[in-house]
Amino acid sequence: MAGLVGNTGSCTAFTYLANGSGTTAFAATQTALVTENTANGSARASATVSRTTTTATNDTLSLVKQWTASGAVTIKEAGIFNASSAGDMLARKVLDSTVTLASADTWTWTHTVVFS
Repeated sequence: MAGLVGNTGSCTAFTYLANGSGTTAFAATQTALVTENTANGSARASATVSRTTTTATNDTLSLVKQWTASGAVTIKEAGIFNASSAGDMLARKVLDSTVTLASADTWTWTHTVVFS
């Protein structure tokens, strides 16, 4: 994060969202989703990225992505990454309930990070 803020080193911005079916509880040591989805239209993809205001002007990073399933997809986790594959994970969220998609269903994920 220091490299991104200071524009030093070879840092890459976090602009990708991924989803998966892993149910393992969050741990700070995780560097990837437990079971990342890659098939049926659910693969990691570039998100629409913006800054919004929660408390102070532009203190929140917001990433939004909509997936359209081309077959059955189970979603239980989501994360923010800095590459279209592999890369570094900024955050991971285990969903409170499982999302089950059938072909042609859509799912939109908004992941926000508040900097304070």
